[in-house]
Amino acid sequence: MYFAFKKFHSTPLYKAFQRIRDAKLESNLIWKPEQMKLFGYSLKCAICLIVLFSMIATHSQGVEYIDRIVAVVNDDVITLSELNFVFEPYARQIKARGYSPVQERRMLYKVRENMLNELIDQKLTDQEIKKAGVKVSEAEIDNMIERIKESRFLTDEELREALKKQGMTYEEYRKRMKEQILRTKLVNLEVKSKIVITQEDIQNYYEDHPELYGGKEVYHLRNILIKVPYGAEKPAAYQKMKMIYEKLKNGESFEKLARLYSESPVASDGGDLGSFDMDTLSPQIKAAIKELKAGEFTSILDTDQGYQIFYVEKIIRSEGKPIEQVTDDIRQKLFNEIVNKKFQSWLKDLRKRSHIKIIR
Repeated sequence: MYFAFKKFHSTPLYKAFQRIRDAKLESNLIWKPEQMKLFGYSLKCAICLIVLFSMIATHSQGVEYIDRIVAVVNDDVITLSELNFVFEPYARQIKARGYSPVQERRMLYKVRENMLNELIDQKLTDQEIKKAGVKVSEAEIDNMIERIKESRFLTDEELREALKKQGMTYEEYRKRMKEQILRTKLVNLEVKSKIVITQEDIQNYYEDHPELYGGKEVYHLRNILIKVPYGAEKPAAYQKMKMIYEKLKNGESFEKLARLYSESPVASDGGDLGSFDMDTLSPQIKAAIKELKAGEFTSILDTDQGYQIFYVEKIIRSEGKPIEQVTDDIRQKLFNEIVNKKFQSWLKDLRKRSHIKIIR
């Protein structure tokens, strides 16, 4: 822990000691060993009194913490107060989640390390911004803030009020926006301007992602449900469902058996559940029907609702999107992916070329 003591040289004791020292230095006398010993003892006593006096004064006036350096990044430093400013909001959230003491310490340490590394990256990019001579105008900051307000449906007063609740002034917010624009311009200069996406890249992405552009399969399903009442024996419900399953295997109508035996809310409609995209089904049901063809049914499934059998009425495949329709979308996705990869690679290389020292 670091404390701000009163300066020693401003205390009367220190000044008296200084006069004694100066007198000794200015004299041509040779001090005897016992005189030197006495002088050293006096010096120690004087220092102890100075420290004690300063600690009492500090205690009476309140402890004052001195900021310290937590990282050196080339010619710049990151201070403890800078780190705490970005770390404290996350620390409060972690402490409010009720983790065990060990988990809490582990989480706090991990987040603090991440925040420190982000600050280091910011310092490095800020240094590169200066080297590259990247500039941003007040008009650009104004335009960015206006776009943010429009996207979030905020008036100027509402934005200022929201900033106030976060403990940030409007001037500080503008400064952050300026830094964000500068970093974006640097990324454009160092990374984006060097990215070229060909039509072949777009074609390959289109063909590699049929789940996105090749159309989707929609399953029209029916079910039979036998519920297991709370506290009841499962075997009885299972035996009933097994009897229904045997009837289905013997070729009886699924729709008819659903009306006769199912305890589902849609039993009167022959168990008609409607149509479902595979992505909307639970993993259990998805795994059970994915290999089925129209007209086939699953085995008996033990689900949260009870025992169920699902029947695939039909499979409808929606029409895929032609590549011409999704070219711009794919180009943007590829661009974002490459930008992120190249920016991380650029940062990694920048770190290697920089002098970075973390002070624990």
